Formats: sequence, C-alpha cells, structure tokens
Amino acid sequence: MKVTVDSKKGLKTNLKIFVAKDEINEKVQTRLVELSKTVNMKGFRPGKVPIAVIKRQFAKPIYGEVLEKILQETSAQAIKEKNIKVAGQPKIDIKSHGEDKDLNYLLSLDELPSIKLKPLDNIKYINYEVNITEGEIKKRIDEIAKNQNNFIDKKENEPSKNGDLVAFDYEATIENKKFDGGEGKNTQIVLGKDLFIKGFDKQLLGVKKNEIKNVVAILPENYPNKEFSNKKANFKCKILNVKISQPIKVDDEFAKNLGAKDLNDLKELVKKQYQNQYNSNLNTLSKDKILNQIEKLHDIDIPENLVQEELAVISQNLKKEDIEKNKKENEKIAIKRIKIGLILNELGEKNNLKVDEIELKNEIQKQVQSMPGQQKQVLEYYQKNPSATATLRGSIYEEKIINLIKKNCQKTTKNISINEAEEIIKIGSDKNKEIKQEPKSEKTNKPKKTTKSTLKNKKIRKK
Repeated sequence: MKVTVDSKKGLKTNLKIFVAKDEINEKVQTRLVELSKTVNMKGFRPGKVPIAVIKRQFAKPIYGEVLEKILQETSAQAIKEKNIKVAGQPKIDIKSHGEDKDLNYLLSLDELPSIKLKPLDNIKYINYEVNITEGEIKKRIDEIAKNQNNFIDKKENEPSKNGDLVAFDYEATIENKKFDGGEGKNTQIVLGKDLFIKGFDKQLLGVKKNEIKNVVAILPENYPNKEFSNKKANFKCKILNVKISQPIKVDDEFAKNLGAKDLNDLKELVKKQYQNQYNSNLNTLSKDKILNQIEKLHDIDIPENLVQEELAVISQNLKKEDIEKNKKENEKIAIKRIKIGLILNELGEKNNLKVDEIELKNEIQKQVQSMPGQQKQVLEYYQKNPSATATLRGSIYEEKIINLIKKNCQKTTKNISINEAEEIIKIGSDKNKEIKQEPKSEKTNKPKKTTKSTLKNKKIRKK
C-alpha cells in the first residue's frame, strides 16, 4: 500500500491510496481456500470442493467482499500513517479497480482542528452554598405531614363534608342496563378533590354511614370502554363509612414512618435533600458560565461536516419550516457545542484523564442504590445495554474535566438563602439556551441529567 497527500486545504485533506493487485489477489486466494473447506456443493464431498470450482462460482462476490475489507483496512492504516485526527466519516472515491488489477482510490476527510489550550487561571466561577433555616425545614416537614392521609371515623349519623373520605359500594346502569365496569367495591374518594368522575363528589355531600345514595354522572371521554364514553350513568351507592381527616402529629413516630430514626434525623434528611435540590441546579449554572468563558477564550476552526451532523441532531424533531426559520441560530448552537466539546476533550487528553472500571462500577452502584425497589432492573439495564454504560462513562469523564477546570480557575464562595437561590436559578434558566457539550473520545451520548429531588408522601431514605 502506498499513501500520498493529493491535496490539503484548511481542515480538508485528500489522500491518494494505491494497493497493488498482488496484495489483493493474495487476499482473494486466501478467501477462496477458506470457502473450499466449508462450502457444500452438489457432486463434491464437504470440504473437498476444488478452488477452481469455487472461483468460477463465487469470483465476483468474493472479490467484492475482499475489496470492501481492503478499503476499510487501508483507509484506517492511511489515517494512522499520516497521523490524522479525523472528524466525522471519511469518503472513499474509487478511481480504478477490478479482478487482477491494482486498486487506486481517493480518501477525502475532514481533520479535527489543532487546539492550543489557553490558561485557565483567568476563568471565574461562583460556588454557591445554600443556607437552609430551621423555619424552612419545619415548613417542608409540615407540608409532608399535611399531605399524609390520617382519617378517623366520624360520629354516628354525622353527614359528610368537603375534605371527608367517603367509602362506598356502587352499582351503575345506563338506560337501566348494567355495563362492563359498572360495579365497584369499597371505592374511596376524598370529597372536594373531584378525582373520581366529574361532579360525583358534590352529590355525596351530606351522606351518612349505611345510607343509600343515587348519583347521576356523565362517564368521561377516556372511559376504557369507548362504547360508554360520554354516556349518562346512574350510580346506586351504598355508603360504607364516612371519615374525617385529622392533622398528623409531627413527632419521632411520624419521622420513623417516613424511614428516619427520629424527628432530628428527619430534619437532617430534609435539609440534605433541600441542599441537593438547589446545589444541583446552581452547579449546572456555574458549569455553564465556566464553559462559556472557555469557549470565548479559544478561536477554533470547526469542520463543516461536524456542524452538519450536529445540526441534524438539533433539528431531528423540528418541522421543516421551523428548521429553515431557526437555521442561523441553530448553526451558532451547533458550532458552540462542537467547539466546547473539542476543548474539553483536549483538556482531558492533555491531562491524561481516564475513567477506570472501578469508577464506572461505583457509579453504576450509585445509580442502582438511588432506585429503591428497582435495583435489579437498573443493574440489568446497564449489563444489557453497552451504550448506556458508555453514556455513564462519558458523564464521569466530563465531570473529571470540569473538576480539573475548577481546581485551576478562580473560585468565589457565596452563601445564599433559598429565596436567593431560586432567583438565581430562575434568571439562569431564562438565559440558558441549554447548549450541552460532551468530550468526544470517552463517550457516545449523554442523557440530560436531572437531579432535582422532591419530598412527597413517600419514605425518605438515606443515600
């Protein structure tokens, strides 16, 4: 194989590649021998088919197979020989070829730009620390308690009111005929929430235990059996019980029911989740500011084919008219994404940053432990999906690069309140165009990461 540079202009390079016919014929002959040992043909014993017969029968497909393999191998060797960092997929233009002939082809490729990294010591970022007050922790715990269900039986013959829980059996008919799904046992609804069938709650106001109540309601449009959608139904309800909501006492027992050791432990857990909620968003804003500064520091030529590939990703779910309308803006976003990704990758390579298997396994374990009750499914997901594992590896790699940058730039620590944190996040979200970038060598794809956590009516678990 001989490789020469045919032309070079900017980041575009054309390589002339020559492969002698003797080299091609040798590979064709090797393939013929392999086939003669495995192919079954009428009139010959398995593995005993003469090579001449194989050649007459399969000459063209064998040549095509060998040619494809030679093109793959020689193009890769040529790129390595010329020490070119390729951007995107190279193009092959075959100039001459054929059985018992030399192969000449042109390899056209775009190179990744050479990046001269700028010093990081002028980069500035703010490290926000959110102060959570006792009052805010108490307010959050009170909200949790308020959303807990704590109903007790009402006094005998005491009628139901909004906020009460009514339990009932029912039989429903449409035009005096029973229908599928028209029966229910021990159905429970909280009056005033209107979550069962629209308008149903109001008709149960004032009912008492053991009473029979007739309710008329229109079945919803999304009723499972479409035949009965929007039909008027008569519900004969037997009231089993009426219960009144009681406020929950916030004490150690309440905390234990949520998975904490005691009330003080619950307060610490709430504080930690509060901080994680805001720190995640604030760290993302700080990271975006760092990357914006890094992007402005560097002047880099971006290969056009990478821009087109990125534009395809940005525009994949857009309508044709929207693609045309936002073409210039999307090009800017695409160029910025690629530029920052290349800079980050160069930083990673220059500082020999890598992700070892232990780090990857530890991160997978974190993912597993963060999904209580679904640990097995999460673990199997990563075991069966190499692309998901590659994505996770990319996340770790990117985080290492960001931490490296933070160590070498100017950090200002600022203590802020929750109100200040929310205002900063709001302003940052309004300005942020969500230009994401990832280094190219250590990852394939990276999903958007959302780490905001909320406290609902579920147990709180320590991580």
